Formats: sequence, C-alpha cells, structure tokens
Amino acid sequence: MTTRFGSGGVFQRMPAGTAMKVHAIYPEPFWRADGLSGVARSTSGVLTETVDNTPPGAPRAVLTAFAYGDEAITLRRCAPEERRRLILEQLGDLFGSRALRPDELVEFDWLAEEWTRGCFSGHFIPGGWTAFGAALRKPVGTLHWALHRNRGAVRWNGYFDAAVESGRRAAEEVSPALQG
Repeated sequence: MTTRFGSGGVFQRMPAGTAMKVHAIYPEPFWRADGLSGVARSTSGVLTETVDNTPPGAPRAVLTAFAYGDEAITLRRCAPEERRRLILEQLGDLFGSRALRPDELVEFDWLAEEWTRGCFSGHFIPGGWTAFGAALRKPVGTLHWALHRNRGAVRWNGYFDAAVESGRRAAEEVSPALQG
C-alpha cells in the first residue's frame, strides 16, 4: 500500500530496540587509580557495556552501563532490589569491590518511555529493508527526515554522530545556501 508517507507501514516495520541505561554514581573515579578506563564490553551477565561518563571537573564520578535486548528484558522484569543486585554484582566483577557501593544508582528504561517506546537504534523486521528502505530518507512534501536512527543516518546509527550527520543532510536539502 502506498501512502503520502511513502510505502505504508515503514515505521511499523522498524521497531525501536530494547535497552536500559544505568548510571552508578561514586564519590570518585576509583577505577582510574586501578589503571582501568571504565570502558568494558561483556558477553556474560546483564550488562553489555560500560563507559566512564564522569564529566570533567565533576564532584562525583559516573560509570554508565547499558543492557540491550534479552538482558534489558530480564532486568525490567526483576523487582527493583533484584535488578540492583544483578547490576552491582556485574559492576563488581568488572571493576572490583568498590563498584558494589555507589552513592546512587539511576536507571533509565527506554521501553517505559511513552513517546519512544524503545531505545536509540531500531532495525527492520525481515523483509522491511527491501520493501521500505527507500522511504527512510525521502522527504514528504516539506517534511525532511533528520533522525539518528537508521531512518536518517548512513553511518553510526543510534549515536550522536549519526544525529549530526542526518541533521546536516536535512539542512542541506531544505537550504540551497548550505549546498556547495
């Protein structure tokens, strides 16, 4: 079916991903003193990756961790106490016993968000790319798509770099003065 939005149903065939983000806040970035960067990737446990997210000059330190897909679903089904235990247990495995005692643990569940209903990176269902891919960047009248997900970026989908790339492309489309 064709609609004024290109091939009908493109957005229904590219659901948002499943992820949770957790900020573990500590008095100091203790992992640095241990020679660790705070960046980790894991193929076991509920956390897939971590980053040192401590702002320069901040009075406290932040380890940010992500759970994707099945791991995020597992965490969101847990009672808050169990979720905290699983997260801290893995942070302890990755960064030592001091990681078990954050001052604060702040969770963000993209699936619980009313307007996004999922995380930052969507993927087509089988057959979606070949059937609907051309509609992703095609303007609809005066509406031009500038999205950080697959719908707008050619590289780094789901990341800030993709949002910048997509925004620049859309700006060039609507403003001939920006071209060339």
